[in-house]
Amino acid sequence: MSRLMRRQVTFLVASLLLSLQAGAQKQTASPDNSAAWPTKAVRIVVGFPAGSSPDLTARTLAEPLSKALGQPVIVENKVGAGGNIAADYVAKATDHHTIGLMINGNLTIAKLLNPKLNYDPLKDLTPISLIGMSPLVLTAPVGTGEGIAREFLSTARSAGDKWSYGSPGVGTVGHIGMELLKAKSGINPIHVPYPGYPQVATALIGGQLQLSMMPPALALAQIRAGKLRAIGVTSSGRSTLAPDLPSMAEAGVKDFNLEIWNAMAAPNSMPKPVVARLSTLISEIARSPEIRQKLFQQGWQVAGTSAEGLANRIKLDTALLGSVIATQGIKPE
Repeated sequence: MSRLMRRQVTFLVASLLLSLQAGAQKQTASPDNSAAWPTKAVRIVVGFPAGSSPDLTARTLAEPLSKALGQPVIVENKVGAGGNIAADYVAKATDHHTIGLMINGNLTIAKLLNPKLNYDPLKDLTPISLIGMSPLVLTAPVGTGEGIAREFLSTARSAGDKWSYGSPGVGTVGHIGMELLKAKSGINPIHVPYPGYPQVATALIGGQLQLSMMPPALALAQIRAGKLRAIGVTSSGRSTLAPDLPSMAEAGVKDFNLEIWNAMAAPNSMPKPVVARLSTLISEIARSPEIRQKLFQQGWQVAGTSAEGLANRIKLDTALLGSVIATQGIKPE
């Protein structure tokens, strides 16, 4: 080898080593390296108001997650469009420190319901963990209708479209679930969307609405206070969350089993090692005895699944809720 060639090879090797060293240094500082992550506060974005069920879940998880990560975990509310404004915000986040606490609709049928939606849950979001599940409580104002379950639905059928029902927005499970109940029971109340369940509860108490499918924690608190009354739960059997309430099967509605759930998801751009670490931490936190009890008191049967477990649930519910959208002809309002 000539002296010139040796110099050229030495130069190339040196350049390569410098390049590799620079790349290694970049990787160490990059969020792609889960060991170095997080390098700043982590945000949990929630698409519903403070005091709503998703908000309470996010705040319950935030403190233990902050301790596990060694960084602040901040809950930020971005309200509107049934949680889809927040979901879109999370999907577009590029700081690698933003995740979302979302409900069924945001992660399943959002794009099916509205093809013009700015994000695609299957393409733009990546699952972290299914946190909790719960049937909804069919709730009405005190003095509305007769009896519970079967008798109440008979009164609702007679009322036709003179009654209204509330939900936290188009495409939420509270909305799609009522449309499924309409199809299976013959009732026909008109849908009125609200920013969140607290506003729905206020409207029910004030008599502006006659029906709503609400999370147990919020519904039962108002029911025990004598401000609202329970009709039944949206499951084929009685729920451990509300064992005294009849199921839809007891109300004469066959093959009705509907759950609301919440889950953590990240932007699809989030580095996979970071997603894996978050999935492990969040699922462990949710299943811990103290947090499990807190979430149960909020009305959730804890799941605390892996990312794969959430992905499977998304697939199943997309099919179920998507069929209701198609058969009922539900469109954005």
